[in-house]
Amino acid sequence: MADRSALRADCGRCAALCCVLPAFGRSTDFALDKPAGSPCPNLLADARCGIHDQLVQRGFPGCVAFDCFGAGQRAVQVVFGQRPGGPPAPGHLLAEAPDLPGVLASLRGLHEVLWHLTEAQALLRPGPLRDEVAALRARVEQLADSGREQLAGVDVGEQRRAAGPLLEHASRALRAEVPGRTARHRGADLSGRRWRGARLRGADLRGALLLGADLRGADLRRADLLGADLRGADLRGADLTGALFVTTTQLDAARGDASTRLPDGPLPVWRVRPVGTSRQDAAGQRV
Repeated sequence: MADRSALRADCGRCAALCCVLPAFGRSTDFALDKPAGSPCPNLLADARCGIHDQLVQRGFPGCVAFDCFGAGQRAVQVVFGQRPGGPPAPGHLLAEAPDLPGVLASLRGLHEVLWHLTEAQALLRPGPLRDEVAALRARVEQLADSGREQLAGVDVGEQRRAAGPLLEHASRALRAEVPGRTARHRGADLSGRRWRGARLRGADLRGALLLGADLRGADLRRADLLGADLRGADLRGADLTGALFVTTTQLDAARGDASTRLPDGPLPVWRVRPVGTSRQDAAGQRV
């Protein structure tokens, strides 16, 4: 698999942007209301989370699952790279850089598109489709490299629309190599589905709702899981080797164990740390 290290969160090079910029609404994901631009009350003065080892227990599973795709550290470099002493304290981020939310939002969207395009380019055989994917990836990377003013006005939706058909063709080409692949379940509501031991190799599960689905021991090799909602899905013993377009955010929201076979990429939090710690902490990085 191609190197996607630049598209992975590195909180030690960020400035707690995800703890400051977005608004939190009291829900099953967040235990409190927080206005946009206001530091989370759990944020310490050194930009670390004060409850990072108890996030789920304290009502913040949304923090565990969030992934900026490496946009946080890139936004800090773009906006504050030339600032003596580095970025300001979390409470002063917006005072110094009111355009920061727009820059971060653009970079996160572009990085997510790059995450999938990089995977597709690495897996496809040489040919016209791979060349198209590579060309679009280069254009999106060029946008991500553009200056601060340009980033704030980038139309991320346009890049997603451009990538969509290519990823669709890539998925079909890659899954065509799977003998006897299963029927399509694209966008289907499969919440709570009992699919223990199911043969789903090469299945089209793009955008499917798999909330709380029992997928223990299921064969999900080379299945297309782009945008599938895996919250609460039981992946213990499942085989996701080579599953397409999976993000760590999706896996973090599911349940799994040491017997779960995973696609290439960062390990989900339940694989390397006790439930309740953040994915960034699981990677040994600053939180």
